[in-house]
Amino acid sequence: MEYKIADRSLAPLGHQKIDWAWRSMPVLNALKKRYEPLQPLKGVKLSACLHLEAKTACLLRVFKALGAEVRAAGSNPLSTQDDICAALVDSGVAVFSHHGMNADEYHENLRHTLAFGPTVIADDGADLVATLVTDMKELIPAVRGASEETTSGVKRLKAMEEQGILPFPIISVNDANSKYLFDNRYGTGQSVWDGFMRTTNSLVAGKVVVIAGYGWCGRGAAMRARALGARVVVTELDPHRAFEAVMDGNEVMTMAQAAPIGDIFLTFTGNIHVIRREHFEVMKDNAILGNAGHFDVEIDKNALADLAVKRDEARVNIETFTLPDGRRINLLGEGRLVNLACGDGHPIEIMDLSFALQLESALYVNEHGRKLENKLMDVPEEIDRRVMVVKLAAAGISLDQLTEEQRAYMADWRED
Repeated sequence: MEYKIADRSLAPLGHQKIDWAWRSMPVLNALKKRYEPLQPLKGVKLSACLHLEAKTACLLRVFKALGAEVRAAGSNPLSTQDDICAALVDSGVAVFSHHGMNADEYHENLRHTLAFGPTVIADDGADLVATLVTDMKELIPAVRGASEETTSGVKRLKAMEEQGILPFPIISVNDANSKYLFDNRYGTGQSVWDGFMRTTNSLVAGKVVVIAGYGWCGRGAAMRARALGARVVVTELDPHRAFEAVMDGNEVMTMAQAAPIGDIFLTFTGNIHVIRREHFEVMKDNAILGNAGHFDVEIDKNALADLAVKRDEARVNIETFTLPDGRRINLLGEGRLVNLACGDGHPIEIMDLSFALQLESALYVNEHGRKLENKLMDVPEEIDRRVMVVKLAAAGISLDQLTEEQRAYMADWRED
């Protein structure tokens, strides 16, 4: 089996991490038990570009258990864990990734992951799809479909669709109820602060936390910041989200207004240069900046570097930029996903839902992809609901059912 990782001898520690995660993933466990005897992915070549950590490894091992030949690349150089890569290779998954890879190595690994001619793709950030469209068009006819995990990837795919170049049907896992209501709000809400606190060892209570973007991820992080005792400021473009932020107990202002008063800045927009030169120029001494968007573009790192007269590593995953007047600005995890660059990502129980959706979406496009249009589509409602029902059942939670009288009432327009 072809692979390219840092050190295969790290596999035992990787297996230990994966086994721990697997204990708390009842939905993936249930789906594996249901589908493994059927081998629905037998003969399928599956390429994945995901964050290579323990929870992702559980998904990739299930893909393989269901019959797929699996190749995987890490979707972020700092979230790739070398012991997990080694354990995956040990489990028969061909991995092309290592922690800290540079841009050239990253793109080379993407090409290796696609080189065997995938049937199905599981993407996070749309890098595999973009690589096919730009560099490896000859492989596109073999692909039945794909799934996309994150908001930033969906943005790219929508742009492809609008330009008429989306190459095959793609399911937006990111937009499923089971994903954005829970993964984005509760997963990001907890994991961003986990990454922040384990990296900085800083107090959150009493600080001014600036949240850029009040989508589901921003909501979750703001909710947790308030619970930790912070004063939360939100910056937004959308008037409805801004008003929701106010109604949730936050202050809302522009980034220009927030920059001089913030202690901690976190970005959740998916857009470029949300925090930039004019904001750095007025920030407090020792302000801390982190990004929770998929790409490291939300904080203008080049402008920060240009302003600085000195750069040094204050702690692992913290780079301090000293400005001419002596003020220091601290950047977490190179401006990459702070919850994964500085932590282990979302809680296991949350990723159990998201990866169950990825698994079901892969099965769906494998079976139906040839009959679907080359469009970005929602997770089929029956899949979204089934995943949540299995999750509730695993927690011992039962749902009410409509009585026949209630069904009849809801189906009739008369009130007599």
